[in-house]
Amino acid sequence: MTDVKVPTLGESITEATLGEWLKNPGDAVRADEPIASLETDKVSVEVPSPIAGVMGQQLVKIGDTVAVGAVIAVVEAGGAAAAPTPTAAPAAPPTPAAAPAAAEAAALSPSVRRAVLEHHVDPSTIQGTGKDGRLTKDDVLAAAQGKAPTAPPSPPPAPATPVPAAAPEGQRREERVRMTRLRQTIAHRLKEAQNTAAMLTTFNDVDMSAVMAARAKYKDLFEKKHGVRLGFMGFFVKAACMALKDLPAVNASIDGDEIVYHDYADISVAVSAPQGLVVPVIRDAQDMSVATIEKTIGDFGKRAKDGTLKMEEMRGGTFTISNGGVFGSLMSTPIINPPQSAVLGLHRIEDRPVVRDGEVVVRPMMYLALSYDHRLIDGREAVTFLVALKNAIEDPTRILIDL
Repeated sequence: MTDVKVPTLGESITEATLGEWLKNPGDAVRADEPIASLETDKVSVEVPSPIAGVMGQQLVKIGDTVAVGAVIAVVEAGGAAAAPTPTAAPAAPPTPAAAPAAAEAAALSPSVRRAVLEHHVDPSTIQGTGKDGRLTKDDVLAAAQGKAPTAPPSPPPAPATPVPAAAPEGQRREERVRMTRLRQTIAHRLKEAQNTAAMLTTFNDVDMSAVMAARAKYKDLFEKKHGVRLGFMGFFVKAACMALKDLPAVNASIDGDEIVYHDYADISVAVSAPQGLVVPVIRDAQDMSVATIEKTIGDFGKRAKDGTLKMEEMRGGTFTISNGGVFGSLMSTPIINPPQSAVLGLHRIEDRPVVRDGEVVVRPMMYLALSYDHRLIDGREAVTFLVALKNAIEDPTRILIDL
């Protein structure tokens, strides 16, 4: 038998939580096939089987905390499935019709597997669009939306964990669910930022007419040439890099009694993942084109949904951009991502009356919010940063000529 150990999880990360078993005792496994999913402070990590064989005893339970290098299961050498070890209860065999789908689902990433089970689709019938033809969550959702209704929907399957019996009518219930490790880390870091930094938020608004016109004019050519859609984030990241160059304090951080200035812009972009918000980093964004930025952000977003982002991709960062507008947010006060000193919040675009040349006209407007650490950044610098960003977005030619 071969031990399955918790792999190295990244710098300074020494433990994780077992989030899900992807293989049960007795299941056949291939070498390097994921058998378990771990939740760390930042991402989900799949634990591969070290050899081809049969899944043996599971030594830890879902929700247990495990250290790097700890043995969590054993795999028995051999090609055929064997009976479960005495310590594990045998699982009921799937019906012949369900067997292919169940076997296919077991080999998927955690987020995709959950989507398959939730939407009752057969993964073997879906064409994957991920790397090496791998099935993604978007593939599953698209397949679920495209299914023709042939019968009334069946009741949802029983949840994996016990739930309280139905309460009598009129009686209230409560349910307690343990916070994931990622959610605990998010809560800790956000509270730490509030307790440590002297946070203040300043606002401005920006007329999106010029950027929207440029996008409408060139989006088809852009996508044809670069293979990615032209969005707004590429413009904002480039405009932010220009403003950070002129106002280095906004791109700096405090380390003890020293200020650390950076001659590069590593832009953290907040993206939504099934487990919560994650913040991968666009390295050296100041040297990238709008097309490269859009490709990078698109790749981050897709892999965040699949749970395949790597630890090193979320480490560091000198400045953060969070786009709450994709969820419909009109205005917010974003919280700094320590040890950074500022975060830019983008919001939804909506038509509003504004005055231009003495006349009231309707323009597509967006509110911008900059939260910053007042220990390092003065109000003048924060306002100047937003004005520089506003000028670049309202006249995108400035981005082209670095003005």
